[in-house]
Amino acid sequence: MIQEDSTFTTDEAVRLDVFLTQQLGQTRNQITQLIEQNCVSVDGKATAKSGLKLKPSQTVLIRFPEQKSTPAQEIDFDVDILFEDDDILVINKPSSLTVHPAPSVKEPTLVDWLKHKGIALSTLSGEERHGIVHRLDRGTSGAMVIAKNNEAHEALSLQLQDKTMGRYYLAIITPAMKETITVIDRPIGRSANNRLKMAISESGKNAKTAFAKLLPSHDETEELIACKLYTGRTHQIRVHLESISRHIIGDHLYGTSAKSDKMERILLHAYNLYFTHPTTLKRVNFTAPLGDVMEDYLTKHFDSKELHELIDPLRIERLFSTESL
Repeated sequence: MIQEDSTFTTDEAVRLDVFLTQQLGQTRNQITQLIEQNCVSVDGKATAKSGLKLKPSQTVLIRFPEQKSTPAQEIDFDVDILFEDDDILVINKPSSLTVHPAPSVKEPTLVDWLKHKGIALSTLSGEERHGIVHRLDRGTSGAMVIAKNNEAHEALSLQLQDKTMGRYYLAIITPAMKETITVIDRPIGRSANNRLKMAISESGKNAKTAFAKLLPSHDETEELIACKLYTGRTHQIRVHLESISRHIIGDHLYGTSAKSDKMERILLHAYNLYFTHPTTLKRVNFTAPLGDVMEDYLTKHFDSKELHELIDPLRIERLFSTESL
């Protein structure tokens, strides 16, 4: 990929983004970002229009932006790798790990870990979000896919948009759900009362989640459920559960303030992740093992003899297969 200032001359009428895609061998998404960052000029005049119609013999100049590199913080943790090849990395993110740096984040992040590992990553999301295709909340554990090059990143991002990439979550909630399958299709926006929270809002973005009963606790006050996301809004599972007076054990933001809930982490886990591999074009499926805290809680409060049969990924997928979209 060219990273030095470059000049090209057109020999026919063509759209600017199409012309640069052909000249640079980059994706249309990458070219659009360069144009929107005012890195491109035509006959000496800067342009931010990807669809600009070029004429023959026009000169197009590209000045690539300087790549700012932020030093990685020191890390004292490791992350389990579920799969890795030249295009993608699939990990089991631990709870309490923030995905990417932000002004309010002081501790090392997943991006810092990736930098320390020297893993080549895509840059479509910017320096601070190297390779991050989708995210998980800090307290949520589980499966994440990371793009190692821009082509893989763009292909996976498109799958997020057309919903051919999906995730099934496991959560321990209280009280139990009433129906075998519960579908909530209500928009979510920023809470007007607490800036840290999201809430059901008619002016928010559309959001849809399905919940399936799996296993009640010994005393039937809690329940293990599976969750399927049809959209990817911030805190979506937690907000939709709160809207029907349920909450996840350990969720001290959306849950109750009951003293009995002393969990230090939210018992929400991105259990299964599926998508089409960006290079092989084959459907792949990854299951992230439960962490010790969630596994121990289930062993103590639930019938563990049934547990692993009930959370078989194929069984969970079948539970939602009859649910109407």
